[in-house]
Amino acid sequence: MESLNNHQQLRLTIALKLGQLQRDGLAQLSFSQVEETLLKWKWRKRRPSSLSEAVNDVLSLSGEEIVAFLSRQAIIEGQNQSISEFEDIIGG
Repeated sequence: MESLNNHQQLRLTIALKLGQLQRDGLAQLSFSQVEETLLKWKWRKRRPSSLSEAVNDVLSLSGEEIVAFLSRQAIIEGQNQSISEFEDIIGG
């Protein structure tokens, strides 16, 4: 996955948004999950052309959008795994 490591101001914005989302009920949400949602969903077709556009995208991201994206990702990843990889969950 491409990372936003070289964009310090954008990383700060994501961290602030993450704090807000965690206070609003998504306590287990991580920085990398927000970053992944931005890179693989919000900016999948077109990356922002300026820092201000990227910041607006981060601040407008909702918890519902993140949960929906992560749910779809989990379904896709689950389809690519064998049943034996789920033994700890289903008690096999």
